[in-house]
Amino acid sequence: MKTLIEHLASYAAYHRDPRNVLTHFIGIPMIVLAVTTLLGRPAMPLGDGDLFLTPAMVVYALSCLFYLRLSFGFGVAMAVILAIFLWAGAWIAALPTAAWLVTGIGLFVVGWIIQFVGHYFEGRKPAFVDDLVGLLVGPLFLVAETAFAMGLARETHDAMIAHAH
Repeated sequence: MKTLIEHLASYAAYHRDPRNVLTHFIGIPMIVLAVTTLLGRPAMPLGDGDLFLTPAMVVYALSCLFYLRLSFGFGVAMAVILAIFLWAGAWIAALPTAAWLVTGIGLFVVGWIIQFVGHYFEGRKPAFVDDLVGLLVGPLFLVAETAFAMGLARETHDAMIAHAH
């Protein structure tokens, strides 16, 4: 299995144009919210209480395990961020069916359009075309880029840059 550095370096190789990276800061959150929204139904009751389980919760748990396996620090950050998306997606999923579907599908389609505009600027296909894990690495890449911009995780940044060349 690839390391955090290998995943980030591989993803970064597809995202060198600043316009492409900028579109990802818009498109990826829209797509993540769309996925948590669309997977927010059905809510399956657990026992007799108010507890329930949704497909979004299962995907969240599995994604968090993936991120935590790569890096404890980035994994915790991703868990917190994804929990917010999970909460927002559940809120949207609780809307009437038409509003839930229009919002979820709309976010998904517009998010991907924005992504593909970015890759037009890049002149290169999206990373997930060559490796489906890129769909999980995209949100992590945004968190890492934000951390790097804040002067955090310098060793990870330097190793990623060295590995990407």
